[in-house]
Amino acid sequence: MYRVAGRCLFTCSRWPRNIRPVHLTLQSLPPSRVFTTSYQRNIANHVDLISHQPPLQHRDDTIYALSTAVGKAGIAVLRISGPSSKSIYDGLCPNKASLKPRYATIRTLYHPESNGSEILDAEALVLFFPRPKTVTGDDVLELHIHGGSATVKAVLAAIPKCAAEGPIRYAEPGEFTKRAFLNDRLDLAQVEALSETLEAETEQQRRAAVRGSSGSLGRTYEDWRQRLLQARAEMEALIDFSEDQHFDESPTSLVGNVTKQVKQILQSIHVHEGASERSELLRNGIKIALVGPPNVGKSSFMNQIVGREASIVSGESGTTRDIIEANLDIRGYLCTFADTAGFRSADSKDYTGPQGSEAKIGAVEEEGIRRARVKATQSDVIIALASIESDTLGRPHIRFDMETLKLAAECKERLVVVNKRDAISEDELQALVQQFTEEVLAKVEGLEEVQPLLISCKEAQDLGSDQIDPGGIRRVTDQLVLSFKDMTSLPATLQDLHGVTERQRQLLVKCRGHLESYLESVGATDLAAQRGASDEIHSYDTDITMAAEHLRYAANYLGRITGRGEVGDVEEVLGVIFEKFCVGK
Repeated sequence: MYRVAGRCLFTCSRWPRNIRPVHLTLQSLPPSRVFTTSYQRNIANHVDLISHQPPLQHRDDTIYALSTAVGKAGIAVLRISGPSSKSIYDGLCPNKASLKPRYATIRTLYHPESNGSEILDAEALVLFFPRPKTVTGDDVLELHIHGGSATVKAVLAAIPKCAAEGPIRYAEPGEFTKRAFLNDRLDLAQVEALSETLEAETEQQRRAAVRGSSGSLGRTYEDWRQRLLQARAEMEALIDFSEDQHFDESPTSLVGNVTKQVKQILQSIHVHEGASERSELLRNGIKIALVGPPNVGKSSFMNQIVGREASIVSGESGTTRDIIEANLDIRGYLCTFADTAGFRSADSKDYTGPQGSEAKIGAVEEEGIRRARVKATQSDVIIALASIESDTLGRPHIRFDMETLKLAAECKERLVVVNKRDAISEDELQALVQQFTEEVLAKVEGLEEVQPLLISCKEAQDLGSDQIDPGGIRRVTDQLVLSFKDMTSLPATLQDLHGVTERQRQLLVKCRGHLESYLESVGATDLAAQRGASDEIHSYDTDITMAAEHLRYAANYLGRITGRGEVGDVEEVLGVIFEKFCVGK
């Protein structure tokens, strides 16, 4: 056994060259052990009681920054963190008593080089928070000063001139939060949640970010990691001590217990992966494609939804050739609407326009339709539009495109909307819609139960209308919100999973891959149990060794989520996250 830098390394005469020895702490073994007393003694004889790996390099500089927004305001908050925080207070408030921790105190701030003759702010609110239970884990001093730009500049310029033992410098973006991570005040999942909180623009984004900031996700992933470390220790000991025969349970039974735990974690990972897909819809926005034949009012409908002229509206068919997108907050949900080119199904390449003239599909329009088709398949919601039209004899009918209806049917969340309901009487409208539902929608697989929503973009433009929902646009948004809830909601017991980010999901996928490989590696142990031979484990040393390695890799991927354990990319991840942070955070 070798001990290097506080770590305990198992040794084994049968280590493959490409297999690394196990790293294990007794603190990582939870009380609910599946191994027996004699097995515990074997582990204890080969494991050191060691502490957590030393954190990433932490500079002892004292940092400061403006934590509130730049510009004229009633109050500005300056945050100072580091070992020289008390010295900065003594420099700005000479000959004053020490601050009572965590109590707000009124102080006059002086320039540190003026011997108390130059006042920077006559009335400032000063608070001191002693380490380690602070936002950064270091001493923290907060100065709540008057928010005039001249006052803020004067105090900021005075801070680094205070006498102190160590360096005092302006903070880098996100450095306060980075120090909180380095001092174990936050895990990496909480840091990501804080970043999401700062980026949140809609109510649902805010709620998802708050779920991730509680720390419950990080604790869950750390629990999984510790369980996998324990399982790996059992597998390694199975290889190392199989000849001693000091186990109170058979090796096959021990592997079976480990496998049971792995399957439990796998099941939980599947749940978290599914939740991540829902939470990403809240973070990145729900993509909605508007599709349909030319000149049914897609652009008018989009303009009504977003409340501005995002798309060009014209009586000429094919006005929209490229995809036009607009972002919108619909009752707390971030949405991206895409107005697409009008479709003309393959069996109707020749289209009879409003004046009865035939219009061929040109190359530009053909490309627009192709892009619209791709956009529709990439969307989370498809709204297929149709419209009430009249033929040359004045007979009403519903203009639709079969390809767009089939595209909508393939999407899990879809709506069928019929525009220009004001073109005919109510009785004619109901009869026509019923015919459309029974003869068209009912024959499209996936749309059999869909009831079309009737709107009028023309009526919706009437600002003087006394109707609650002129044009029926609100009814469409009501239906969209119901779809959004269905797409993003989670059971009450799983609400914290809204905090799972895409980065975390990708790491969970990699972790799952190694756990599934572990199950493949130990798949032959059932056959070994049937043999009952004394050398049953020796016949499967390679499988058991590789199984232990898969557990190590799986645990490492979980460590990358929280930033704990044997991880090598934490600095890189932190750099990406903190690019989004303001300096005072």
